[in-house]
Amino acid sequence: MNHVIREYRPADQDSWLRCRVLSFLNTPYFDDVLTSKPEVPAPGFALVVASDLGAVQGIIDVTVSEELATIDTVAVHPDHQRQGLGRALLTEARARVSALGVPTMDAWTRDDPATLRWYRAMGFTESQHYLHVYANYYADSSEPDRAISERREGLRPIAAFLHTSMENEQVMREQFARVHVCRRFAMDVYRTRTRRDASGN
Repeated sequence: MNHVIREYRPADQDSWLRCRVLSFLNTPYFDDVLTSKPEVPAPGFALVVASDLGAVQGIIDVTVSEELATIDTVAVHPDHQRQGLGRALLTEARARVSALGVPTMDAWTRDDPATLRWYRAMGFTESQHYLHVYANYYADSSEPDRAISERREGLRPIAAFLHTSMENEQVMREQFARVHVCRRFAMDVYRTRTRRDASGN
């Protein structure tokens, strides 16, 4: 199947989102799921590798700010990895950054061995580091309490997933932009089966 590197188009969004989430699935970014593609303001750009049928096989988004171009997203669909598509996207992105007269391109990523090897093989040099720390009740029920029980020097909250009772709904909706009602559904399996059998369906 042939493929082409081109500018991202709005019609690519669903395919772009699928490519990104599937590419991230087996990496430390497995839960970084988007429901719409972020805008890339000019002079930054968004490129895709697309098949001759239009399906997105790889993506790269680059933001540009003065003397620095940053790779915000680079991903290749798992079905098309190890075919040089990531390298091809980076080569095209680097040429565009150079044409803009921007001297440095960087990227931030997490500690995934394959990703680290790729960046090193592409000629990037590792430098600055900081930590992403997750407090997950389902991993250790005491983690969230440790994270928020007191302000910790140098530890800055970026996002939190919290539970509260329905009696707090109005206050929560006034204070936070994203609030969902988590709803339990239950079924009496025996009664449902009996009713279905009796109806003949």
